[in-house]
Amino acid sequence: MQSTAVLFDMDGVIVNSERYWVETEETDILPAAVDGSPDTSETTGMNFREIYDYLDARHEMTETKAEFVARYEEAARDIYGEEVELMDGFEGLLGDLRGEGRTVALVSSSPHDWIDRVLDRFDLRDGFDRTISAEEIDGKSKPEPDVYEYAAKELGVAPDDCIAVEDSENGVRSAKRAGMQVVGYRNQSDEELDLSEADAVAGSADELREILLSE
Repeated sequence: MQSTAVLFDMDGVIVNSERYWVETEETDILPAAVDGSPDTSETTGMNFREIYDYLDARHEMTETKAEFVARYEEAARDIYGEEVELMDGFEGLLGDLRGEGRTVALVSSSPHDWIDRVLDRFDLRDGFDRTISAEEIDGKSKPEPDVYEYAAKELGVAPDDCIAVEDSENGVRSAKRAGMQVVGYRNQSDEELDLSEADAVAGSADELREILLSE
């Protein structure tokens, strides 16, 4: 697949954080905040502040939004600071895309301080032309198209000349709604997510590389 720009989601695409988040949400965050057992696949890819509002509209909440957000912030320090690893082959893929002269961006629902932890820990600051967080915009985060529409404008690239790499249903839907090509990336987490809306699906780092670098 060819394009001027390639836009990578962070969680589950650049770092293997999704399995840590699923475990933390299922054992700590959600049991403390929600009366019931919500399906974490419903909220994968969403901004964590919006997750509370989403759950509040559907469930009986047992703690405040401030308490809920604080749990996420505390978990993020451990997950990004100590636990996550860079996805297989990502540095090489990043270098090859830039070597082809393609614009490369990170586009995430996570706040900039979480993104910064990843960039600093794995020395990736010079690897991206732009890093974009959903907190930069007034619109809604994934699955709405706002963050990807904003990213295309910031990069000066038409949406249909962008490829987004996403590992969640909400992320794939967001990029498709923005008019982009999308590669769904199965990151080997325990969740079997429906990525059928994507234009192509990669089941491994090698497959992702082949798709993105193919003519």
